[in-house]
Amino acid sequence: MKAFFRKYLTVIDRYIMGKYLGTFVFTLGIFLVISVIFDVSEHLDNFLNKKSSLNDIIFKYYAGFIPFYLMLLSPLINFLAVIFFTAKMANQTEIVPILTSRASFYRFLRPYTLSAALIFVVSLLLNLYVIPYTNKLKVDFESANFFANDDPSKSEVHIQLDKHTYVYLQSYDPDMKTGYQFMMEKFDGDVLKEKLTATSIKYDSVKNHWIINNPYIRYVDGLKETIRKNIPSIDTVLDMRPIDFEAHDNVVSNIYGAMSLATLNQGIEKEKIRSTGAVIDMQFEKYRRFVEPLSSFVLTCIGVAIASRKVRGGVGLPLGIGIFICFTYIVVNKFAFVFSIKGGFSPIISVFIPNVLFGILGYVLIVKAPK
Repeated sequence: MKAFFRKYLTVIDRYIMGKYLGTFVFTLGIFLVISVIFDVSEHLDNFLNKKSSLNDIIFKYYAGFIPFYLMLLSPLINFLAVIFFTAKMANQTEIVPILTSRASFYRFLRPYTLSAALIFVVSLLLNLYVIPYTNKLKVDFESANFFANDDPSKSEVHIQLDKHTYVYLQSYDPDMKTGYQFMMEKFDGDVLKEKLTATSIKYDSVKNHWIINNPYIRYVDGLKETIRKNIPSIDTVLDMRPIDFEAHDNVVSNIYGAMSLATLNQGIEKEKIRSTGAVIDMQFEKYRRFVEPLSSFVLTCIGVAIASRKVRGGVGLPLGIGIFICFTYIVVNKFAFVFSIKGGFSPIISVFIPNVLFGILGYVLIVKAPK
């Protein structure tokens, strides 16, 4: 393996890759340590009040917290790391000899591209196979301990269970797992065949079914109607879950981020039928896992183009420009999500918006970079 690297990677390639990956890992580690320290200080009272065990805090909450923020910070730390060590190389006049020794600027980019490719592969594998599992550990810990919303219930919920069945619930109590003013309608095409109304419906978590209390059922057969009433209760299995009526902040609890890719695909197909409004969020999360790692290439190109020129003031100016671009990237990323949810954009188009826009910027900067 060592002979292979020596054959295909020159001393300069290994030097730049070592600088790139070393700065990236070191900076990311510092930010993660700071994030954990701030999070511990913020939630220490919650840990103590809930009497959470040290094992659960470390191997459930922080086992999910650290990978989640590792992936969240990775693109921006990658970008700042590239700018920092490249600007330092330019300030120490290390880049000029490389470009004047018959090496083109695009040849100079090769170790950056290889490093970005390594980060891309690792990020993609983590996004698809590791982060969903660790996020589930974090979400389960949060749900069981201290991150419940003040008002964790939805109201006026409409759900389509299948092609013929529609459900309405006026309000839901997540603590009692009970919904109020329940209505279920069954259609044959556009013709109403059955309508059930009930004062309440309760979920039996042991038997995994619903108990409909005091139902009033109306059967329709053309002009003929049959009514059933004075029924104490009905036990039935319905294709809906308590979580369908609970409000979740996807940023805090990261519900969809805790689903495996297979579960996410199944959920998308089901939500297309049920029409609960969650399908766009789920599709955005699915496409994000594949597209987000591409930012390692995009931001690396921008970083090299900005920092490879020697300027007065050392690394200060390139680093300042990099921080500004970081904030811009975050804003565009958030707007892309809003465009998908509120603007009617396709999730797959929205998730590509940041990388496409900044990819164009990177291409222009690379073309105009001093060579």
